[in-house]
Amino acid sequence: MKRRTALVAALLLLVAAATAVAAVGHAKVQVTTTPLGKVLVDTRGHTLYLFEADKGGKSSCYGRCAALWPPYLTASKPAAGPGAKTPLLGTTKRKDGKLQVTYNHHPLYFFASDKKAGQTTGEGIDHFGGEWYVVSAAGKKIEGTSSSSPGSTTPAPPPDPGYGP
Repeated sequence: MKRRTALVAALLLLVAAATAVAAVGHAKVQVTTTPLGKVLVDTRGHTLYLFEADKGGKSSCYGRCAALWPPYLTASKPAAGPGAKTPLLGTTKRKDGKLQVTYNHHPLYFFASDKKAGQTTGEGIDHFGGEWYVVSAAGKKIEGTSSSSPGSTTPAPPPDPGYGP
């Protein structure tokens, strides 16, 4: 029983740590160059995505969707780093009251499979009722192939029917 309790506690800490990665006190959006071109990233260099199913600047990604595509959360107004445009930055309130960073009215997300800076493995994936794309400095989707690491390109994975809405 003790071992099971310790395992549950460790899993809860892991989930909390993963959630903390997506939530920062003062979010900063900047631009970096990847094989897909110049894309939005956070200060760690992790790629930011838009979800085509989002409408009116509001997120439609919750539950299992948000576990795989963590929203970029902030506690205050986000800042523009190198290459990002301050007038395009904003926030939207999620159902739980937390603030999600937006760029050109697109709520921004990370992809859980991107483990290193510059990875764009979520590019073009069709999950949860819409397609996911990296975001340009102009706030538009970039359509291309995904990249598992900087400097290499691989075709985007096919739609995954296991991740329905």
